[in-house]
Amino acid sequence: MFDLFKKKLSSWVENSTKKVKEAMGIEEKPKKKIKKQKQEKKLEKKIEKKVEKKLIKQKTKKTAEELKEERKVTSHVLEDIKKEGIEITSPEQRYEETQEESKEFEEEVKEAEKSEEKEEKKGFFSRLFGKISKFTITEDYFDDIFSELELVLLENNVALSSVEFLKERLKKELIGKEIEKSRLGDEIKSSLKSSINQMLKDPFDIIKKIKEKDGTFVIVLFGINGSGKTTTIAKLANLIIKNKLSCVLAASDTFRAASIEQLQEHGRRLNLEVIKSQYNSDPASVAFDAIKHAQSKGIKVVLIDTAGRMHTKDSLMKEMEKIVKVSKPDLKIFIGESITGNDATEQAKVFSETIGIDGIILSKADVDEKSGTVLSVSHVTGKPILFLGVGQEYKDLELFDKKKILDSLGL
Repeated sequence: MFDLFKKKLSSWVENSTKKVKEAMGIEEKPKKKIKKQKQEKKLEKKIEKKVEKKLIKQKTKKTAEELKEERKVTSHVLEDIKKEGIEITSPEQRYEETQEESKEFEEEVKEAEKSEEKEEKKGFFSRLFGKISKFTITEDYFDDIFSELELVLLENNVALSSVEFLKERLKKELIGKEIEKSRLGDEIKSSLKSSINQMLKDPFDIIKKIKEKDGTFVIVLFGINGSGKTTTIAKLANLIIKNKLSCVLAASDTFRAASIEQLQEHGRRLNLEVIKSQYNSDPASVAFDAIKHAQSKGIKVVLIDTAGRMHTKDSLMKEMEKIVKVSKPDLKIFIGESITGNDATEQAKVFSETIGIDGIILSKADVDEKSGTVLSVSHVTGKPILFLGVGQEYKDLELFDKKKILDSLGL
């Protein structure tokens, strides 16, 4: 369900890392280009060495030829020169001196090469690490990289208030923080993971809560028509049965046509009793009768189905308030349709403010490509998501797991 969202988040992390690296002055060069440049430098050095060696040989050869010419100087000429008091070097001495000079020249060249190479390495690495080993993200850079993430979140139905929350969290995590260039992508991803983790509330164990209470445990479930509320109630009933707990269903949706028959069919399949009345009768009285029936029969759990009410209708919301007042439920759960995005988030928010919900179940999560509701509904209401509906069968009610959601997002 998170595949599309995961790709977009991964793309954002990659682009953000690239932008920060550009700010740090790191050039992203293709590997082939870097390899070619290295090869060219090596070739240049080889050529330079060959030229230097050739020059040394030429110099030595030239000097030797000059000495041969000097050898042709006649002895009487040399004697005349000596008589004049002029000191000269013999050809043999001159040759030896030339050889020494050549060796010294070669050694000087080698020393110069080593010194230059050492200085080049030292200078390059000191400049590199001095400049880009670490980088502090400023507010300007943060605003630049977050603008892209903001668009990704809004496109995937994440509520605006949740987007703002993420922005503030990421600001605290990233701005002013020194980040090593090798860990840029990991740091950005880690900060995003931490921020989303803060948005998602930890779910409680509904089965544990039921078992901890002495006597009958009452759950009222609310939602909008078409959200899969009645089917989700049947899935929850199946989970309760699987945990060896007794259960009864209350058909307090006396408004929608065929709602009672639908719940009865689920009861038949699950071998559960359904407490009902006539259409248009008082839904609160049906809930009351179901609770009394459970208490008299020693039934552990009562699940109360209610009419799908529009959260914008005050009179209909008051009817829900009456059911809550009469039944005094242990849990009030909102059932929303994941694929409706911000609508489901807004519905949950109004139900929470009006009636006071304790938890959320999101239906049709398996066909929700954008997944923004999963990220924002818990944050907006301040209540945990307990389950995700991931199919049409009774067993298709998945426990909400924050770690699994973060893994699905590639975080």
